[in-house]
Amino acid sequence: MDKTSRKRRGGLALATTLLCLSSALSNPALALNRWVELVNHTDHSLVKFFASNEDRSDWGHDRLGRHVIDPNHSIQRNIDDGSGYCMYDFKAVFDDGDVLTDFGINVCEIPDFTYF
Repeated sequence: MDKTSRKRRGGLALATTLLCLSSALSNPALALNRWVELVNHTDHSLVKFFASNEDRSDWGHDRLGRHVIDPNHSIQRNIDDGSGYCMYDFKAVFDDGDVLTDFGINVCEIPDFTYF
């Protein structure tokens, strides 16, 4: 391999890196943290939790899985669904059958979300 080939390859790698960086910076929502600590300050266990981006027509899967959030406890969850959205609707189901829904939650800006 001659010096010219190595320079071209290095230049291509640099150009690819700059393109990826440019894409991330041009769409800041893609680079934002969507981890949210769910805090339960109710008298009942939170048994199911759903987070759906604002344009989705269904709630999707239960983000707690096998876990529950007992009263006065919390758990962190990654709300990112790969869509690049920051605005989500939340649905919480408690062990007494109560269902709470909250709309328009910006998961890119909040570190936690508390149920009272």
